[in-house]
Amino acid sequence: MRVKRTTAAVAGLLLTAGLSVAQASTAQAAETAAPCGGTYTIVVGGTGSSWNNDGFTGNIQQHVGYPTQIPNGASARAGVNELNRLVRDQRAVCPGQHVKMGGYSLGAAVVHTWVTENWQTFGNVNAVLIADPKRQGGPGASGGSVPFGGIIGAPLAGADTFYGNVPVKTICHWDYVCDESAGIWTYPANHVNNYPNDFNMDHHNDSANETWYNGAWYPASW
Repeated sequence: MRVKRTTAAVAGLLLTAGLSVAQASTAQAAETAAPCGGTYTIVVGGTGSSWNNDGFTGNIQQHVGYPTQIPNGASARAGVNELNRLVRDQRAVCPGQHVKMGGYSLGAAVVHTWVTENWQTFGNVNAVLIADPKRQGGPGASGGSVPFGGIIGAPLAGADTFYGNVPVKTICHWDYVCDESAGIWTYPANHVNNYPNDFNMDHHNDSANETWYNGAWYPASW
């Protein structure tokens, strides 16, 4: 399977239009555990978003606050750590509750990394990745090295599908951020405008394990 270049992670993560550029600290995020009934839905916004203005809608119990102004490895790591803290605190209170996590752009990289690092120790969870810059090349996507990996820094740099047994739904539509073959001229318009319904977390079920690429459905692996 080919690995897409993440040149897009430098150019493509610099904007998440339509979201507030006001940065909130993680201390602003709600600390009260959500009810144990139903699914615990937690979301992570992209570059420039804040915990209370990340574009996600639907029945959401938690928005993750983390430093989003500079999309680099340090930002992604801070997001992963905060996401991990929040979901594990909730799981401690509600051990049988399903967790559904979603992320967009830089936030998708955060969720992607969390799944890669935690699937072996955290079950009953699924993920929705919208415009994930760590998306591994699939139908029509380019492959190759990671030329800016040293600048971006881990864990944002690199592309993979190391999800273990976690159901993951990935969505990428003619978007340079998650598919370099789309062409840089598609950015930022497609990155901002091509996901009108995907931010509603109620549209994604708790077991979705699939890929939506340029308007077509594919299985989770190909």
